[in-house]
Amino acid sequence: MQTEEQLKEIVRQKYSQIALQDKDDNMASCCGAGGCSTEVYNIMTDDYTDIQGYNAEADLGLGCGLPTQFAKIKNGNTVIDLGSGAGNDCFVARAETGEAGKVVGIDFTPAMIEKARANAEELGFNNVEFRQGDIEKMPVSANVADVVVSNCVLNLVPNKAGVFKEIFRVLKPGGHFSISDVVLVGALPEALRQEAEMYAGCVAGAIQKEDYLALIPAQGFTNVVVQKEKPINIPDDILQQYLDAAELTRFKTGNTGIFSVTVYAEKPAENCCTPGGGCC
Repeated sequence: MQTEEQLKEIVRQKYSQIALQDKDDNMASCCGAGGCSTEVYNIMTDDYTDIQGYNAEADLGLGCGLPTQFAKIKNGNTVIDLGSGAGNDCFVARAETGEAGKVVGIDFTPAMIEKARANAEELGFNNVEFRQGDIEKMPVSANVADVVVSNCVLNLVPNKAGVFKEIFRVLKPGGHFSISDVVLVGALPEALRQEAEMYAGCVAGAIQKEDYLALIPAQGFTNVVVQKEKPINIPDDILQQYLDAAELTRFKTGNTGIFSVTVYAEKPAENCCTPGGGCC
């Protein structure tokens, strides 16, 4: 398997290519961005079209859920979107937080940042900004966000525990996150796990569901809830590119499941009780 930096570079290059094409190109061609993982993205994608704030130009069809739908965003909130892409989830969040709030999108692909900024300018949104950076080390101060959202991004990051640690840092006490991601139950075939295209397509980078969920309270979060879960079935014509007939049969008849989950958790509010007695 590649090193963490090699994996990050695979993702950066892949998503730079995708940023230069529109959603129709992604959906029309299995190999539209130089590899067939574009097809995998669209197998996972949920439909945004009826959600307030949706902008077709910002939707590249790369998500695996609708985290903003479950994020309990309130008017005036500050929201951070991790792996913001062309800005789709940021613009949906902006519809919830209103002009009184603020939305910050973070992405480490320069081409995506450029595309998102152009979309925000065209929409005239002055309270939505996009910052280039690594979500393992966010370009954001501590204790600034009311809500953090992310859509099918943490599975692309080798150090998932480090991202949850950063989410805890940037959230205000009492803040929360809602994140959609891909997880596994059972082991992927080695050919899929080692394939760079499947990593960029959000499959090979997924970890076991129970391990993923265990990372969250380990960083101090409470009230962890799986808000939505759905199975993801990769078609045979994609799997056949990586598995022979016997491997495909074992995979299809085995106990391995690939799931999209949307997970919610809270950063505890500050406790101003003193050891000697009394609470304020």
